[in-house]
Amino acid sequence: MTFHRNWTGQRFWAALPSAKRSVRVRPITALVARSVLLLGLLATGFSAQPALAVDGAARSSVSGLGSIAEQGSSVPSAANTPPMVVPQHPRRANFEQERASLEARHVANWVVDSGDNRSLPFLIVDKSDARVFLFDATGRLRGAAPALLGLAQGDDAVPGIGNRKLSTIRPEERTTPAGRFVASLDKNLHGEEILWVDYDTAIALHRVITSNAKERRAQRLDSSSPSDRRISYGCINVPVKFYENVVSPAFTGTNGIVYVLPETRSARQVFGSYDVEEPAQPQIASQAAPEPIGLQAAK
Repeated sequence: MTFHRNWTGQRFWAALPSAKRSVRVRPITALVARSVLLLGLLATGFSAQPALAVDGAARSSVSGLGSIAEQGSSVPSAANTPPMVVPQHPRRANFEQERASLEARHVANWVVDSGDNRSLPFLIVDKSDARVFLFDATGRLRGAAPALLGLAQGDDAVPGIGNRKLSTIRPEERTTPAGRFVASLDKNLHGEEILWVDYDTAIALHRVITSNAKERRAQRLDSSSPSDRRISYGCINVPVKFYENVVSPAFTGTNGIVYVLPETRSARQVFGSYDVEEPAQPQIASQAAPEPIGLQAAK
């Protein structure tokens, strides 16, 4: 079919006069040339359009960096641009306007920043200052009060002391042990609500015991001297209103953490705590909630 079309066209051109052939060749040749050129431009236009779109997108994505591009500098890409680092501000306990020792603030801030309280209310017993501070799970102070603590200085309990009668505990053995304790509300042998701190050593936090008038415990709570508040067998005595209005509501229906600050060692040694300004990894101690064993806790 291709040979036939070429042969027919040659016969047609041969039959035309030479003058007419010369007249018509130019327009047809020019028309063909223009058509080829037009088709070429159209093809180029279609192939260039995506490139222009990509280039436009690239330009819009680096809008405002024209001066850098004009100077021949390379534009940073997502692959080689370092990620933005968001500074992590340390969290601190909120003591409101309450006075507190540096050690108490150190431990409270560490608890909040590290989350050592496991989203539970927590209480700090500052033995050196003979005061207690109760915080909610977020580290906001719910109340503070003076406290009566163990007569003897020291951070360790005598082994087996929880099973001994009060009359057999010597003055030098009457310590409030330091440490981190999982605490919960319960009843003592007299049916009174107390906050059990440590079952093994029979240490609890409870309303002040005033049955022995000679000890003048109520008056000692009002004293401004921390040494006057060292009188108990080891338990933590607090004012009645503080226990009923602050301690009991905070621990109702939940466990909590009690941190008894040391007085012969540092808080770092006992808790593995750190200053919140330091980029340290805390060593978080853990303790399972103990089972009640009905020990006498009226000390």
